[in-house]
Amino acid sequence: MMAIRNYLSLIKFSHTVFAMPFALIGFVLGVSSLQAESPYVEIEWNFYTNILLLVVLCMVFARSAAMAFNRYLDRHFDARNPRTALREIPAGIISANSALWFTIVMSALFVGATWFINLLCFVLSPVALAVILGYSFTKRFTPLCHLVLGLGLSLAPIGAYLAVTGSFSLLPILFSAAVFCWVGGFDIIYALQDEEFDKAQGLQSIPAAVGKVRALQIARLLHAAAVLFLFTAAFAGSFGLMFSTGLAFFSGMLIYQHTLVRPDDLRRVNLAFFTTNGIASVVFAVMVILDILL
Repeated sequence: MMAIRNYLSLIKFSHTVFAMPFALIGFVLGVSSLQAESPYVEIEWNFYTNILLLVVLCMVFARSAAMAFNRYLDRHFDARNPRTALREIPAGIISANSALWFTIVMSALFVGATWFINLLCFVLSPVALAVILGYSFTKRFTPLCHLVLGLGLSLAPIGAYLAVTGSFSLLPILFSAAVFCWVGGFDIIYALQDEEFDKAQGLQSIPAAVGKVRALQIARLLHAAAVLFLFTAAFAGSFGLMFSTGLAFFSGMLIYQHTLVRPDDLRRVNLAFFTTNGIASVVFAVMVILDILL
């Protein structure tokens, strides 16, 4: 039981709350699209429940692989950083080899799960893995690493939609674009804590490249772009009052997030990073899904 708890801590399982709600939006959009295209064809609910289970498993496996690999690759930097020195690998709770094997197993389970969804998802699964695992290397050569993380999480809504329909569509792509900007923005805020450490270690990040003030400005622009993409999705999908209410709440939480952090005061970064974003994504997803279903 303790070992399971250690691995859940290693991969920060609670942070699944960021992308999972948008994956569920993608899934419900796919179901709605499939029923609209074939209104006279009865599709068994077993099909939908099986796909939903596989989508959730893919999310868990992919994110677990990405987080474990990130911890494995950054273990030497984590050991030197006072903020991260107590993480599982530098603290000796989980060995580096165990984390690497965990990554391999989770990656294999992810690819295996896509096989049971459809051929397109299976064929694209190595591409998804390349993005989410490749992110861990990016801080070594580009300050745009935050955007690569955003790209990885943005695969959630479009991936779930593909799992149901087997085809691409504009609406889930708009949601993916919103996730890309949203995640990139809040990861920049989180990276403010390590600006000096990154500079000292030769690591790349937007705060290290342009300083805290400009980094926060870039985060604000990305979050504004995220809201703009969601506004566009509202019109493209002809959504109603519930979507608008959810979007207003989501936008308000982003604004609130930026009131919590100042260049000279990072004490509430964790509140801004986890709490506000977690609540924002869950509430928004619930409102969007209700709008689609009702």
